[in-house]
Amino acid sequence: MRKQKTELSKAAVTLGCVLASALLQTYVIQSMMQPTGLLSGGFTGLAILLDRIAGVFGFPFSVSAGILMLNIPLALLCYRRLSKRFTLYSSIQFISSSVFLQLFHFQPLFHDLLLQVIFGGFLYGFSAVIALRGNASTGGTDFIALYVSNRLGTSIWSYVFIGNTLLLCISGLLFGWLYAGYSIIFQYITTRTIEMFYHRYERLTVEIMTRDKQAIRDAYIQQYEHGITIIPAYGGYSHHRMYLLRTVVSAYEVYDIIQLVRKTDPNALVNVVKTEQFYGAFYQQPLE
Repeated sequence: MRKQKTELSKAAVTLGCVLASALLQTYVIQSMMQPTGLLSGGFTGLAILLDRIAGVFGFPFSVSAGILMLNIPLALLCYRRLSKRFTLYSSIQFISSSVFLQLFHFQPLFHDLLLQVIFGGFLYGFSAVIALRGNASTGGTDFIALYVSNRLGTSIWSYVFIGNTLLLCISGLLFGWLYAGYSIIFQYITTRTIEMFYHRYERLTVEIMTRDKQAIRDAYIQQYEHGITIIPAYGGYSHHRMYLLRTVVSAYEVYDIIQLVRKTDPNALVNVVKTEQFYGAFYQQPLE
């Protein structure tokens, strides 16, 4: 019964995150991007670009339909390669965005282009972060980025930015470089926002100084699938025999690990160090 409640609670949080993400994304598109001619990256930006190209030739093309047309085939492909739950909620996100673009008509918050670029880029990136933190995504290139990141065990958002910049350069060739240049700045802010708030693939080294090595080792191994090294040590101040336990973990696991250590041994000392480079086998929890 408790497990069922936990699953329902998790599903409710994820659904809330994807709907909030879709609504915020819609707000940015309508109030900051469309009035100023800005383009985002990814499939949403591609859909907006196709809408503009179709308009030049007098053909009707809906951005909402474009988002669905571009995302659904990739979602079907990722359904087998990534988590089914993750793909399902990501699909709800981009479908909701498509629907919200038809339902809502948000007005511009600013009338200054630079403010639109700065705030729009941040909010657009934050809309992706909301979905990602809820164990979903905004679809499109997020699917590709997360699939590759999960395989490599490292973030590739910088490479996604390069790909999006190439798309925006195409827009610049077709419609002029002024707004393409602003769109590249917009996309850079978006990418930096995601990297700032989403740390799934960042690794940290946790160092634990304790006298009760066995209790902490047993509690840690029971809950986590990372290796842990135990090194005999000697307290230079206390003159007590100590043990240094060292392990490399994902950034999102650190808080829970510290709580586990403090609960097991309240006198333990914990030091967390950023791991710049790591080579070798490392367990990366699959996307749920």
